[in-house]
Amino acid sequence: MTLMKHLAGAAATLALTAGAALADPAIIFDLGGKFDKSFNEAAFNGAERWKAETGGTYKELEMQDEAQREQALRRLAEAGSNPVVMTGFAFGDVLSKVAPDFPDTKFAIIDVDWLDMPNVTQVAFTEHEGSYLVGMMAALASKTGTVGFIGGMDIPLIRRFGCGYAQGVKAANPDANIVLNMTGTTPSAWNDPVKGSELAKGQKAQGADVIYAAAGGTGVGVLQAAADEGILSIGVDSNQNYLHPGSVLTSMLKRVDNAVYDAFKAGADLTPGVTVMDLKAGGVGYAMDENNAALVSAEMKAAVDAAAEKIMSGEIVVHNYTTDNTCPAATF
Repeated sequence: MTLMKHLAGAAATLALTAGAALADPAIIFDLGGKFDKSFNEAAFNGAERWKAETGGTYKELEMQDEAQREQALRRLAEAGSNPVVMTGFAFGDVLSKVAPDFPDTKFAIIDVDWLDMPNVTQVAFTEHEGSYLVGMMAALASKTGTVGFIGGMDIPLIRRFGCGYAQGVKAANPDANIVLNMTGTTPSAWNDPVKGSELAKGQKAQGADVIYAAAGGTGVGVLQAAADEGILSIGVDSNQNYLHPGSVLTSMLKRVDNAVYDAFKAGADLTPGVTVMDLKAGGVGYAMDENNAALVSAEMKAAVDAAAEKIMSGEIVVHNYTTDNTCPAATF
């Protein structure tokens, strides 16, 4: 009987240890949902790639409104998920409250680099570098000399996209005119395709024939309107070229999928601190495939690729709006 008790106790201990070591990771998607065809969907694709490669399982939550942020984060941490990954800067303040309450849980957050906690990994991207490249492509493709930018929520991060884009436009055509709009000042700006469509039509009326959308789910409306109006668009985060083949000039890739995949793969061994995914590291770039091949000439691609090499070598330094809240190429 004593031996049986001993074996049973050992088995229970082993099960607990295994459970701790193999805790399921979790991901919380920002407003707009995991099928926004942009930022959240890139994150979802990274989680699914990890699942396919490892056979593992993960928990997920889709935000419905702002009030759910802290509750959702606490719920996953209390359930034992490890690590817990969040998509978007808006989780920053909430995470700063929650992370200290769960010191044994690892957290990863995308688009935040200002937190300093021993159990938090932050992943930042150099969106201004990737946006510079698609800005060059926009200027080279434009026939009117006027191009547009439509951002989602008016925050410094999105101004970083817009400013990088404007610098690329001006590098390719110093005389180009750039029309800039933001969708709104609240998180609902990420999921308003109707407003995106209206803004795109308004920019076309001002002469824009290429429009870059950095607006999450709102961008789907921008791309649709551009296709309907017979002008070109530029997608963001995920490769959106397929949404309107022959109308989407390219997409500025932000490899959120890699950030999520890497966090899930590291599991409880996730290293705290800030990871910067820049152009050199493959964190940002632009998309080429069969859907936009006919829109991008060999000369355009060569010019953009040459600029990419110079950015990676340091010969070209793209100004980062968030360092000083200024943009040398556009006024917000």
